[in-house]
Amino acid sequence: MGSDARVGEAQQQKVAELRRKMAAIPGRGESAVERAPHAAELRREALPVPAALAELLPDGGLVKGSVVSYAGARSLLAGLLAAVTESGGHAAVVGVPRFGLLAAAEMGADLERLAVVADPGPDPIEVASVLLDGLDLVVLGLDGASVVPSRARVLAARARNKGATLVVTDGTWPNPALRIDARIAGYVGLGTGHGRLHSLTLEVEVRGKTGTPNHGHLDLRPSAGRVRWFPQHIDSIAELPLRARGAAS
Repeated sequence: MGSDARVGEAQQQKVAELRRKMAAIPGRGESAVERAPHAAELRREALPVPAALAELLPDGGLVKGSVVSYAGARSLLAGLLAAVTESGGHAAVVGVPRFGLLAAAEMGADLERLAVVADPGPDPIEVASVLLDGLDLVVLGLDGASVVPSRARVLAARARNKGATLVVTDGTWPNPALRIDARIAGYVGLGTGHGRLHSLTLEVEVRGKTGTPNHGHLDLRPSAGRVRWFPQHIDSIAELPLRARGAAS
């Protein structure tokens, strides 16, 4: 058997195994696979997100059945997954091999409701398509690839029909419903290159298909035994001492 054939067979086995696991998820599983919700059921209904981010989103959350393009700091992705799984939803991360499970857990993620497929094989889009059948949120890493419009439309239609939200990152996706960009604007606690990181600030931009983009700053810091997100005024960032502010990345 040639190498291409072996890769194809391995991909088919992985997809079949994922389908079996999706059917076993309580509350989604077979019912989600067999029944597509009516459009009226999905209209503007949104998944939960960190409260500080909700203020920047047009619908106060990630709209069910939509595709969101994300670029920037991994910490905000962890926050999205934590918010969904903590509220009882199921989620997956596909093709993001360095995703921080510890960070998500510190933000309140229920790891029993979070699947990680670090190596989805040669066709991560197919794997994500299967996961949309049974999960509420799927984060898909594209590894720098550009998805052609015809395939993007097929996967977007699947997300819409299943009432699942797809977040794509590390690549190019044509015509997403929403674009979220987050970059590190500053941090507190490292001093002159050493010490313990106490807080991290992200500059976030949210752009829909129409209208003016929303901008804001989110502060990530420990509170009441866990790590939480807080809205932060830009004036408070400017007032930080220079030794406490990190370069954007």
